Amino acid sequence: MKTEVSDQSIKSLTKQRNLMKGVAIGYALVMAVAISLALYLTFTKQNAYLLAIVPGCLIVLIPILMRVSQLNNAIKNRSN
Repeated sequence: MKTEVSDQSIKSLTKQRNLMKGVAIGYALVMAVAISLALYLTFTKQNAYLLAIVPGCLIVLIPILMRVSQLNNAIKNRSN
């Protein structure tokens, strides 16, 4: 898979954008469950170290959303 946006066709960019959107949605759903479980266990078992999972989960989502934004901008610029 090519990483440079400028070397790809609109069809390829759209396909990549849809794939990354699916990855972002799937990751967000799994992490919502993991964060909920971590919060539940933190408050019921008094394990405060489980709260360290929350920022880690959110930080991992940032590059995925940045890539989707980059692909959206490339598609928008090419279609005009």
